[in-house]
Order: sequence, then C-alpha cells, then structure tokens
Amino acid sequence: MKREIINSTKAPTAIGPYSQAVRVGSFIFCSGQVGTNPKTNVLIEGGVVAQTKRAFENMKAVLDAAGCSFNDVVKVNVYLKNVDDFAAMNEVYASLFDKPYPARATVEVAKIPKGALIEVDCIAYLKKGEEGCEDCDCEC
Repeated sequence: MKREIINSTKAPTAIGPYSQAVRVGSFIFCSGQVGTNPKTNVLIEGGVVAQTKRAFENMKAVLDAAGCSFNDVVKVNVYLKNVDDFAAMNEVYASLFDKPYPARATVEVAKIPKGALIEVDCIAYLKKGEEGCEDCDCEC
C-alpha cells in the first residue's frame, strides 16, 4: 500500500523528522499537535483550555488538508502534563466532537515538547469508495 504525506500550512510545521500526517489507504494517521500558533510556532499562553483549543485547531487544519474532519476521527490520544487538567480538557474536547465520540486514551506524561500542557494525536478513517473498490481508495 502506498503512503501519502499530508501537510497543512495552517498547522505548525513539524519540529522534528516526521510528517504532520500520513495517509495509508483510507486511514489518516495524524502526528501530535500542541497549542502552538501556526504562524509563529510559539506556544500560546492562557493555560490548558487555550492550549487544548489551539492543539485541536491545529489538528483540524491537518485533517482538512487530508480531506476529512473530526467526524471521521476514530481514535484520539491525549497527553496531559497534569492529569488534574482532565476536566478542563474534557470540556473543550466534548465541544469539538459529535456523538458517537471516537475512542480515546488520556494519560499524564512527564514532559511534552515546547513545555506544552497538552498534546493530541488521532487516527481518522476516510471512506472514499473510488471506482473498483467498494470500501476504500486503496489499490486492492
């Protein structure tokens, strides 16, 4: 199966040797996003709520570039600097996704790049159904 690299100028550039997202068949694997301003690559201020909103806005930009949305997300991973921020993060999260919600894991971690309070990544499934393939756009 071929890999397609997904990039968005509306999301922060990668700070290491990785792609913003990779598409394989109908799956989109999005790399972690933190609450950085995509124009400056500087972490925004305002605490975990502001950083959560910005991290998911960055993720949305990458998903848009892949031709999908939060409605196509099937799995989310949330990494919190402090698990005591769970309720605040969860309130923002619930406002972004419609029911039925994607599967999710949330863990507390020691450090996040750039000193961020939160990092999020996801997997999306985009069923396009191109000619010759009922379930996906792969080369089956």
